[in-house]
Amino acid sequence: MNLRPILELDARLSNKMRVAEKPGALRSIAAFFAHSGDSWFWAIGLFSLWASGDAFWKKWAVVQFVGISVLAVLVMGTKFLVRRKRPEGEWGGIYRSTDPHSFPSGHAARSFFIAFIALGLGPAGLAVALLIWAPLVALARVAMGVHYVSDIVAGAVFGIAIAWIGLQIYEPLFHWVFTLIGFPLW
Repeated sequence: MNLRPILELDARLSNKMRVAEKPGALRSIAAFFAHSGDSWFWAIGLFSLWASGDAFWKKWAVVQFVGISVLAVLVMGTKFLVRRKRPEGEWGGIYRSTDPHSFPSGHAARSFFIAFIALGLGPAGLAVALLIWAPLVALARVAMGVHYVSDIVAGAVFGIAIAWIGLQIYEPLFHWVFTLIGFPLW
């Protein structure tokens, strides 16, 4: 199967969405959303939530943190198998130097995972806000030139699939882990 025409269409569409080299408010907004899905940001936020929250929020933080960690391993493994080079550009040097592969988008996978886990765990208002935020993170990654459209579509599908699986198995899995380690995390 010849993927070249599809990849060329993907590159042209991605390039039309790009604002990384265009100064202005749209670029600033895109940069904000592109960074809002960073894993370090979520790790600090989830740890803070776990440390200061009640049992509901401790559970929310643990399920999200463990799921994001598993998702990161799966996304990185897929990236090293596919080895698709990121689009050329200057913005996002930290991503380009630490992770030169683009397919699938880890930020898209993570943001959709977080939103769909929130949909399963609640509260509904937060889930709706995260369901609005997730596609903005994904589109911002294309706008800032670190991903192609197909990277974020694949990342979103990946994140939703892992969230769905996680919601099916997290309760018996964490019950087993808590029994094994001798104390609950929520």
